[in-house]
Amino acid sequence: MHILSVKDPAFRKYGRVITNVDFTQLVEEMKKTPVPDGVVYEPGINALEALPVKKELETITYGEMPVQIGYCNGHNSKLNAVEYHRSSEINVAATDAILILGLLADVAEDFTYDTSKMEAFLVPAGTGVEVFATSLHYAPCGVDGQGFQVAIVLPQGTNYPLEGAHQKVEQGKAPSEDALLAATNKWLIGHAEGGLPEGSFLGLVGENLDVSK
Repeated sequence: MHILSVKDPAFRKYGRVITNVDFTQLVEEMKKTPVPDGVVYEPGINALEALPVKKELETITYGEMPVQIGYCNGHNSKLNAVEYHRSSEINVAATDAILILGLLADVAEDFTYDTSKMEAFLVPAGTGVEVFATSLHYAPCGVDGQGFQVAIVLPQGTNYPLEGAHQKVEQGKAPSEDALLAATNKWLIGHAEGGLPEGSFLGLVGENLDVSK
């Protein structure tokens, strides 16, 4: 894949580089978090949320909304799925990491999506980016097979287990958006090669993108 920088103008339709928040302490604390062979996501980590940057992000970036700070770490080079939220997500890279991004506006009425429309962007270590709510994204990827550590900031309660009843994906039928809801404030469209849980909507059309190719 051709990989652009988040400083490239092409990134502006997906998000922005955050320049008015100091992420130094967050990056240092992130370096203590595990880097498994696979991918692990934790929506909220006490040691990260105890840092002064949490209040700063709530005040400056999220307009006084309460947030959670967790991480997504590991080894990964593939897209596997896309997700979106009703809110922006902030990614702070403790290591170099690659984000594969698309636009929610390009999802078809039947919730299928062509992966050839996606672009990949390098987030250098120490950089924080806001990924807009209108952007499709999923787990970060490592650079040249290396592991990655990325802090994930979202509105409080996002990505936790659902409590209510929601529609299910029915084989051979176009789903409603409610059937895509995989966790609180998280709608998911998977790839057939993505290894997602049974019952996930597999609406990604085309290649399961791989940043190592």
